[in-house]
Amino acid sequence: MAQESTYKIAIVGGGPCGCMCAAFLQDNFKVTVFDFGTPLRTILPTGGGRCNFAHAEFDFKELAKNYPRGEKFLYSVFSKFSTADTLNFFENIGIKYYIQEDNRIFPVSNDAGEVRDKFLKYLNKTEFKHEKVLRINNKEPLEIVTTEGSYKFDKIIVTTGGHCGYNIAEYLGIKIVEPKPALVALKTKENFASISGVVLKNVSTKISKDYVCGDVLFTHQGVSGPLIYKISSIKARDTFPYKINLNIINLENFQNLLNENPHKFIINLLSDFVPRSFAGYLLGFLNINSETKCCNINGKTRDLIINSLENFQINVIATQKDGEVVTSGGVALDEINPATFESRKIKNLYFGGEVLDIDGFCGGFNLQNCWSNAFVIAESIKS
Repeated sequence: MAQESTYKIAIVGGGPCGCMCAAFLQDNFKVTVFDFGTPLRTILPTGGGRCNFAHAEFDFKELAKNYPRGEKFLYSVFSKFSTADTLNFFENIGIKYYIQEDNRIFPVSNDAGEVRDKFLKYLNKTEFKHEKVLRINNKEPLEIVTTEGSYKFDKIIVTTGGHCGYNIAEYLGIKIVEPKPALVALKTKENFASISGVVLKNVSTKISKDYVCGDVLFTHQGVSGPLIYKISSIKARDTFPYKINLNIINLENFQNLLNENPHKFIINLLSDFVPRSFAGYLLGFLNINSETKCCNINGKTRDLIINSLENFQINVIATQKDGEVVTSGGVALDEINPATFESRKIKNLYFGGEVLDIDGFCGGFNLQNCWSNAFVIAESIKS
């Protein structure tokens, strides 16, 4: 393909993947991004507004393990554009970064707005059209129909994200895996309103053969927090209701603690290990008087407390959709060529980013998927 500026590329969706595609293509082609909203708006809330744009995992196979959907598909993708490549790109556009203790990567400014502004400034050769794309017509060349008119392009890249744009693919006969909420808070059968806002640290649970851990936040509707987001992601395709058992703390020497503190109230002893309000909730749930002295805790009651702390059962009945971060589902991966991201059915049409049936855990993984997808798409178009 002749790399001339007259060769026209359209990108539908001005999110992370779309803008990264533009960054890699704008020097070689005439690039137009269609987005009826504000470009790169979706990065503004990431990392609590600090923009967690990557994760410090530099082994591509280990990195891919953080994607419940898409792990093996991403091996080749991440081998072509890695975390290190992402960091080099952001340094080149003027973003200095630091690595947090949990390996999440943030700009030194801790300001997602700065990342957005510098990224968009870099796209000085890209045209942005504030128009909503209604459909793509499978013609030669491909045609985009918007609320304002129609446009013809040599190649089109669809990067509409995980919350919209599926109708564009379905119109073209491309298979969609039904979207389901992932990385989302969960509604529970249990009423945790009395301990809403309480956080339990370093909780673990076993899902299939793997143990996952993290913090849990109780809410008026159920549970949230890093561990719950991870659980919701892994189990995004499961049907409701389902149960999860949380290992809050191991109390192997609990009897010794009872013996060593005979006159201490049981709630005070438990409060050495968990928040006092949670200890009170747990004892109330077990019908144990919180002011029972440790010397009066018999073996049956002791085992009941231990089991509740090591196997705290929660009955999940739904997701809290208003807190949804990403979706599981989207364009089926067997619909695209994994080496190029081009549609297998329609020549010169590409899909990338969260519109695909790929989703990762919290921690910069979903953005890394976007950056790497964009590189592979751009290299394919430039070749």
